[in-house]
Amino acid sequence: MSRRCRITGKTVLTGNNVSHANNKTRRRFLPNLQVASVLSDTLGASVRLRMSTRGIRTVESKGGIDAFLLGTPNRRLEPEALAIKRRLLRAQAKRAAAQA
Repeated sequence: MSRRCRITGKTVLTGNNVSHANNKTRRRFLPNLQVASVLSDTLGASVRLRMSTRGIRTVESKGGIDAFLLGTPNRRLEPEALAIKRRLLRAQAKRAAAQA
């Protein structure tokens, strides 16, 4: 499993630890990833995603996973998030066909 946020695309960064003596050793900056379940109103179920804490806050501020995915262009979404967006669009089309 890669250390990558499924919403924002945040990934591992590299840099240096610099000591008081100015010795430099390589290090990795890991994103703060959490497994979170977010409720999708359109699907009527919760969706489990591995997201950074910033990604969780972004989804909540946009009004939930449905609003976030539908309002974000496809080119900015990770493949896993894109698959959920396609499921949302199919569910909306099915609901619209049933009402018509």
